Amino acid sequence: MTSQIVTYIRVSTSQQGRSGLGMEAQRQLLRQFAKAEGLEATLEFVEVETGKGADALDRRPQLKAALAAAKKLKCPVAVAKLDRLSRDVHFISGLMAHRVPFVVAELGTDVDPFVLHLFAALAEKERSLISSRTRQALAAAKARGVVLGGPRLHLARVSESVAVKAEADRHAANVLPIVKEAQRAGAHTLRAVAEALNARGVPTARGGEWHPMSVKNLLDRSATR
Repeated sequence: MTSQIVTYIRVSTSQQGRSGLGMEAQRQLLRQFAKAEGLEATLEFVEVETGKGADALDRRPQLKAALAAAKKLKCPVAVAKLDRLSRDVHFISGLMAHRVPFVVAELGTDVDPFVLHLFAALAEKERSLISSRTRQALAAAKARGVVLGGPRLHLARVSESVAVKAEADRHAANVLPIVKEAQRAGAHTLRAVAEALNARGVPTARGGEWHPMSVKNLLDRSATR
């Protein structure tokens, strides 16, 4: 891989853009990734877009600029997490047509375009499942006679709970291949796996460092899925 990368950071609302919410976490992950892989982050592009319907390149001027810069430098575009590009597999397929490679810090440098398509397809499916699970959870709660404030508040709380669990499951699925790779390379203890993940700059689901217990929790979560 070339020693240079162009980094792309995206936040999903103008409020996040003003406050920097999520932006610095992405930047930090990309810094750790570049350091661990011996890469130089030459240029950074930051996108602030609003709401739904942003999965179109003409509504992502900074992504378009990142693609152009990477093509000129003949280097990849790096993102912290795949969903910073999109959870829409069609959109990601369209990006691949620009013949600019992408690397995802959370997944590592050895993930090829086919695997990126696979993760995108899983994320897209997960999005539809979240909606289905939310409706099921609401129906079950209603059947039990549970009322948590008004209907909108109840919906928000149930949706948040389902979304948090889904995000934790998604993160575990993304990190598990890296864990397996570390184990094949000789990391046979929980501590060794934690050290391998930290060395690669892979964060926990909450953005922190790995410890033996957090590795165990990830393996337990993956085993029960």
